[in-house]
Amino acid sequence: MSSEVLRESETIELKKSLAELKEGMISIAVILNKHGAGELWFGVASSGKPTGLDVTDKTLRDLSQAIAAHIEPKIYPQVTTQTVAGKSCIHIRFDGQNAPYFAHGRAYMRVADEDRQLSAAELETIIVDKNQNALRWDTRALDKPWPELEIKKIKSFAKRAGLQWDALGDDDEIRLQHALTKLELLQKGELCNAARLFFAKYPIQLRCAVFGTTDTVTIIDRHDFDGDILELIEEAQKYILKNIHIGMRLEGLYRVDVPEISMDALREAIINAFCHRDWRDPDYVQVAIFKNRVEIRNPGGLFGGLTLAEMRKGNVSRRRNPLIADLFRRIEMVEGWGRGMPLILENASSVEFRQVAGLFIASFARPSFNSLNDQETVEKTTGTTTTTSTTTGSATGRAGVLLEHLRDHPQTTIPEMARVLDMTEDGVNYHLRRLQAAGLLRREGGRSSGHWVVAQKLNDGTTP
Repeated sequence: MSSEVLRESETIELKKSLAELKEGMISIAVILNKHGAGELWFGVASSGKPTGLDVTDKTLRDLSQAIAAHIEPKIYPQVTTQTVAGKSCIHIRFDGQNAPYFAHGRAYMRVADEDRQLSAAELETIIVDKNQNALRWDTRALDKPWPELEIKKIKSFAKRAGLQWDALGDDDEIRLQHALTKLELLQKGELCNAARLFFAKYPIQLRCAVFGTTDTVTIIDRHDFDGDILELIEEAQKYILKNIHIGMRLEGLYRVDVPEISMDALREAIINAFCHRDWRDPDYVQVAIFKNRVEIRNPGGLFGGLTLAEMRKGNVSRRRNPLIADLFRRIEMVEGWGRGMPLILENASSVEFRQVAGLFIASFARPSFNSLNDQETVEKTTGTTTTTSTTTGSATGRAGVLLEHLRDHPQTTIPEMARVLDMTEDGVNYHLRRLQAAGLLRREGGRSSGHWVVAQKLNDGTTP
């Protein structure tokens, strides 16, 4: 290692001399509790400059005995002599999967650049997580009475997964048992939690909302969906497509719709939200659509010590729910090699990830928001009052659907519009105000006896 420069990191600790032995033991416990494996060097300053040690066989033996005496649960590290820039140093490589680890009878965790002793509550969290990881939620036996599973869903899934339904038995009851067993959803006669997510009638919910600005103050539309995990993935996609801008391009003689955000990236984020969420948390997967972004939110932060930086590098797959992930893999909705994150980044490189209050959030910027801001700047400069939806002579999205409905039903009421278009009354009022401000719609007559008049502007600014 004569040419290699050592640097401290979250998994590499450098100590100048054996006088720092106690601190070294604490560093081992810290790294094990957070990452499960790491390295400790003696004879290297924190700057990375090797200082060297007088190392004998007794030195290595005493160091190994110190680790055995002061680290609990016991670990079995590799303790060797290494030459760094011509100087003899001690290299300790260690790993362990039995957190929490204690040094000198105390447990520690690294916070920023400080090794801090864990509180009783923090210790309890680590122990609970450890026990729960040993028996994952998705493989845990369902509480009885078991929910009724839909044969039609199981049969369809089995076909997608390459299982020959008719070859599984003589009747549907036997086929059902064999299919669930082959999918590892029936273990030792017990039905697993994951079976309910995929095959019960209305096992879970998805919560969706559209907001009028860049925050949650004004709700334009809100909808909760009930269904199985596969149905809700589809509902989430449809809801987003219904509420973002769709452009177009020509491929030969055919028009192809082009959403402002890649649906490949959004679909992968939605699948990840259901696949990797913490199912012990009763909260919902959420789709939040703002003026400037679309957010996919799921309960549960990153799993197994994975960091946001590591996740963005891709090809890393830490699975909170391995059985659920395997079921998705069987029907080719996910791959088994951590390709989900590279797929998202390839199709939506500006995506942002964050963890807030126990939620993992994937946030996708909406390019139309920048266009809208540019248009508003023009309006302020020229004194005009138009919107991006009128620059091409038409309203789009939900506003366009509302406009078409009013063209055919000019006397419809706001409650009727909300019911027919599956919107809240606040959402209807929001779009009505914008359409009127854009000159695309006007109200004639009184509240009870009046009607709506659609006056769509043409590209030359005239009105038909």
